[in-house]
Amino acid sequence: MHPYKENAMLQRQRLLTPGPTPIPTAVRLAMAGEMIHHRKSAFKEVMHKAGGQLQTLFGTSQPVLPLSCSGTGAMTAAVFCLFAPGETVLVAEAGVFGRRWREIAEARGLHVVSLAADWGRAIDPGAVKKILDEQPGIRGVLIQLSETSTGVLHPVEEIARITRRRDLLLVADGISAIGISPCPMDAWGIDCLLTGSQKGLMCPPGLALLALSSRAWEKAAAVPDGCFYFNLIKERENLEKDQTHFTSPVSLMLGLQASLDCMLACGLETVYRKQWALTMMARTGIKILGLQAFAPTWYTWGLTSVRLPAGVDGVAILRHMEQDFGVIMAGGQGQLKGRIVRIGHMGWVDWADLAAGLHALAEALRACNGYTAAHDYLESALTAYRAALAGPPGMEPDLPGISA
Repeated sequence: MHPYKENAMLQRQRLLTPGPTPIPTAVRLAMAGEMIHHRKSAFKEVMHKAGGQLQTLFGTSQPVLPLSCSGTGAMTAAVFCLFAPGETVLVAEAGVFGRRWREIAEARGLHVVSLAADWGRAIDPGAVKKILDEQPGIRGVLIQLSETSTGVLHPVEEIARITRRRDLLLVADGISAIGISPCPMDAWGIDCLLTGSQKGLMCPPGLALLALSSRAWEKAAAVPDGCFYFNLIKERENLEKDQTHFTSPVSLMLGLQASLDCMLACGLETVYRKQWALTMMARTGIKILGLQAFAPTWYTWGLTSVRLPAGVDGVAILRHMEQDFGVIMAGGQGQLKGRIVRIGHMGWVDWADLAAGLHALAEALRACNGYTAAHDYLESALTAYRAALAGPPGMEPDLPGISA
């Protein structure tokens, strides 16, 4: 029998991955109700209310489109609806999902200029400006707000200051950022912002959300249709009637509305403060354990990637945490497989979940040929959490004797 199942009465499973994330009880109950028809008034009311809530979450006056797909579907919709074959785009490529932008763009028949950064490092806005100055024919910049594969938070606000004064579109993947860290679309000047349901929005996978700026809508109207299913013009026309173009993901929309009710009732400032405090807690905890964060600067809120010491098998670490502690984390992707552990602390995760995760990581490290003599890592991590929670989100707390 699986060791965790033998100990199921001693501990519950804790999902600390960067998606999917734990689902609040209110969201589960909302999805468990009687089915309603996606073309009738009851569902139209859900769509109408959620539409306004999503505009608040995205920080935009533009409509936010629900799409029945994963986040990659929304990325595909953005590329195929905003750019015509033969156009040139600049892709910020610093991880698995930056590479996915390139692959989608190439599938659309676009010419791709790749701006690479070492995995674990952020894209340099100055490098973006240099390329755009040298190649004025570029019609779009495709980037992640948060590169989920590395735990890097790219400086999209700074890049938007460069792009919004040019004849091109800034397309940002906010899949592991929206509902986790601030990214106000209109204030920053993002032309396309998208996300998925299974991370900061605390819902199951299968629903994507996408918004366009006014100039992006103008461009979409001029681009020849590239995909029968992903047609943002028709999605907007249907959204004006509180509908989706094709069959709606009814249960997911009901769950999303419950999640948005919760987030907006406590206020986005409170949501961001909590996510920032958990990030400070995780980074402090791993530092005291003698481990290094894979992203030393420009790091994601809600996800901490941990560089493992030489000789420590990341796959074995994950297996040990799940089997002996019921804690499920994520490993590295692509070239980072076996080399990092990714601690997800976004969405419906609290300080106690993360404390359990740090303890499981410490014990798994010792069991898998690693070493740590730290005994006060939990106390230090919780001190950082409380200090960050008391201050403004995004500002590292002053911790005498402790540095994250």
